[in-house]
Amino acid sequence: MKFTLSWLKDHLDTEASVDEIAETLTDLGLEVEEISNPADRLKDFTLGYVKHAEKHPDADKLRVCKVETDEGEMQIICGAPNAREGITVVVCKPGMYIPGLDITIGVGKIRGVESFGMMASERELELSDEHDGIIELPSGEVGDRFVDWLAENQPAKVDPVIEIAITPNRPDALGVYGIARDLAARGLGTLKTPEFEPVQGSFASPINVSIDEDTQDGCPLFTGRLIKGVKNGPSPAWLQDRLKAIGLRPISALVDITNFFTFDQNRPLHVFDAAKVSGDLRIHRAQGGETLKALDEKEYTFGAGQMVISDANGAESIAGIMGGEETGCTEETVDVFLESAFWDHVQIALTGRALKINSDARYRFERGVDPEYTLEGLHQATRMIIELCGGEASEVVIAGDVPDHARAYKLDAGRVQSLVGMEIPESDQRQTLTRLGFRLEGNMAHVPSWRPDVQGEADLVEEVARIASLTKLKGKPLARVTDGIPKPVMTPQQRRQQMARRTAASLGYNEVVGYTFIDKASAALFGGGDDATMLANPISSEMSHMRPALLPGLLQAAARNQARGYMDQALFEVGPAFHGGEPGEQHNLISGILVGRNGPKDVHGASRDVDTFDAKADIEAILSAIGAPAKVQILRGAQSWWHPGRHGKICLGPKKVLGIFGELHPKVISEMGVKGPVVGFTIWPDEVPLPRKSGATRAALEASDLQAVERDFAFVVDEGVEALTLVNAAAGADKALIEDVRVFDEFIGGSLGEGKKSLAMTVRLQPSDKTLKEKDIEAVSEKIIAKVTKATGGTLRG
Repeated sequence: MKFTLSWLKDHLDTEASVDEIAETLTDLGLEVEEISNPADRLKDFTLGYVKHAEKHPDADKLRVCKVETDEGEMQIICGAPNAREGITVVVCKPGMYIPGLDITIGVGKIRGVESFGMMASERELELSDEHDGIIELPSGEVGDRFVDWLAENQPAKVDPVIEIAITPNRPDALGVYGIARDLAARGLGTLKTPEFEPVQGSFASPINVSIDEDTQDGCPLFTGRLIKGVKNGPSPAWLQDRLKAIGLRPISALVDITNFFTFDQNRPLHVFDAAKVSGDLRIHRAQGGETLKALDEKEYTFGAGQMVISDANGAESIAGIMGGEETGCTEETVDVFLESAFWDHVQIALTGRALKINSDARYRFERGVDPEYTLEGLHQATRMIIELCGGEASEVVIAGDVPDHARAYKLDAGRVQSLVGMEIPESDQRQTLTRLGFRLEGNMAHVPSWRPDVQGEADLVEEVARIASLTKLKGKPLARVTDGIPKPVMTPQQRRQQMARRTAASLGYNEVVGYTFIDKASAALFGGGDDATMLANPISSEMSHMRPALLPGLLQAAARNQARGYMDQALFEVGPAFHGGEPGEQHNLISGILVGRNGPKDVHGASRDVDTFDAKADIEAILSAIGAPAKVQILRGAQSWWHPGRHGKICLGPKKVLGIFGELHPKVISEMGVKGPVVGFTIWPDEVPLPRKSGATRAALEASDLQAVERDFAFVVDEGVEALTLVNAAAGADKALIEDVRVFDEFIGGSLGEGKKSLAMTVRLQPSDKTLKEKDIEAVSEKIIAKVTKATGGTLRG
């Protein structure tokens, strides 16, 4: 939305500068995008007087002029045909920038004669395209600033142009009058409200208007009148200057008047050449297939249901968007039918998009215009047409009624404090709303017809705060709910997830933030993909189901990275997975994968493929960081996507699973498109018991001053017996005394016989109250042998 300063002052009595107006507009929510001030580029130029002019001694078309300036007499060489003695000119001194030539002028010699500057033409100062001669001024004193002379004699040439951005909720600011209303409400001036005087018609209009019943929802009101005997020529200079300033091309007085009201009052109008209209006008919906050549010289084909204005010959206008070329006004127009209507914004938008046509009328109607100004706009435009073009107006033709947009909301003065945090007296609030056009009856504020965006009590608060200026809002710290140290903001589970992220990152993993949606095939590999987790409206076929685990997303990320040449990876993710489609059917997980080798190749041969024990070390580190108990059981029996012989479940009991680690099943890896060995882990953080004490202090260190004792045992067992079975059995022989059990040797074959193996382990005994004697050690050893023998069926190796 563009407008000039003088145009704004037609509606606002103010002494504010351009900068003050621009700053206020932005503060009001009408952000200023650009200010074009011609005075800025002309501020250095001054007036001079040519005292003497003579022919150049070495050039027939050049004259040597003696020019009196504010810095004394200067010699200037000029080739303009009107350069002569006795005229007042605009002087450009050396060192000045000439905007039309894009140069900085200096002292120079022309055919051997020095020239100290130049006398400017209008094109050289970007005032017009005129360059046949230099500027001759009818008045002015030597040394006066040229911009001051223009401001007094030709103000349109130095009129600043302001461009603002209009948000879709502020159609009232698409007119200069609406902008002036906002500034006046802020107190930057006084709004000028002209008296409304209807133009009485002297005869009945020969053109009548009707609206089809099925079109009344799209065109609730249509007004018009015939004006006969007009003379349609060029519009006056002031009107042309305003339209040119905002980028519009003056066409003729009738068309320029309609464009003026579009930008001045946000009231689009249209004029038909009445001599070209056959019969009456009818507003109806197109059947589909009708064509119209519009004023932009393009032909449009209507779709079924789009609104059209037709006469007896067919479609003559695209309703609310653009008129037709056939009934357009020309310089020969004598009788004109003026239209002012109200159109439904949604239907205008749909038609405009379907026809791919943009116009100032469409832009305003689809955002909303003032329905109650429809008839008043017709009268004001009629008066301007008669004043500028002459003619005689008919009586007004009205079809339909003004739609009822009346609504009122309660003004609660206290809500400004609660919603915005500003203390504004109730009297100021009521005054603000009154200045904006609201009508107050007690505590009820009736919304003006030009504000379709106000739809509730909160909008009243917004208007009050906007006019008062949110820059006055002072920050205040929130009051403490309780005295002393505040309680932690994060929950224990959130702190666990944070600690898990930090620990995994410190172990060399890169975090992945994946979608919670995956494809059905990937979900099925990890126990999901059923109808319960299927999305009703997925954004793509690759995101059709809620993920049952984090591992498929990590494997997909690994496959994409491998496709780009990154073969060795360490990835982890913390987030939810879903075992159903109902609220609450989800669980938090911490998952990670290692792909490829544990490091780059080197001369020492230290690089190797990742294995199950890499995953075990990492899951134990993360479990320790989030507070899991140190003593756990490692069992078999994980889901089918884990390798059946190379995985382990970390448990506090048969049914209390904290996590799973191990190698992923080769079939799953192949289906996911990942190359190389893949090991990983998954942790259920919600299953980790919370500490009994919630305090921040740690328990006292329990360190024994008694010496520990280690004993080695070797058992012969069947080849299929797992080492973990021996470890768990030995550790359970005396939980108070046995501190650690670890396997250090395995022997298969030889004298043991077929299907047998020997497992050797060290048991560490740590007394806490007295030093162990030999009989105490022997007693524990017998318990260990008995436990292991019972659990495995093996025998102590002799």
